[in-house]
Amino acid sequence: MNRTKYLIVLIAFSMAAFSCTKAIIDEGAIPEPIDGAIKFDPDIQNIVFNHCVTCHGGAAPSANLDLTTYQNVRSSAENGTLLNRVEDSANPMPPNGLLSLEQRQAIAKWAEDGFPEN
Repeated sequence: MNRTKYLIVLIAFSMAAFSCTKAIIDEGAIPEPIDGAIKFDPDIQNIVFNHCVTCHGGAAPSANLDLTTYQNVRSSAENGTLLNRVEDSANPMPPNGLLSLEQRQAIAKWAEDGFPEN
């Protein structure tokens, strides 16, 4: 009987120990650097609308950060908040995971190019 309990505990422990994995974010193939112009409308505006304004918009935006206008998104990018959070794999924005590499590159290129609006 003790041998059976020992075997069950050993099997359970082994399953628990070997089932743990380290999360790895697979970026897939690394895209080519962006050569063309990135502008707020439509490039960055679409990313922000699809991934950010659900929480950062409306009457009571999360963290009091409203990303529904060009000026607000630019301001957040200029002070580093937007750029840092979309690249932070430990505490990503959006909270469900990092934006795609292409989207993050587009935001960085937009900032690098001086935040063109249209």
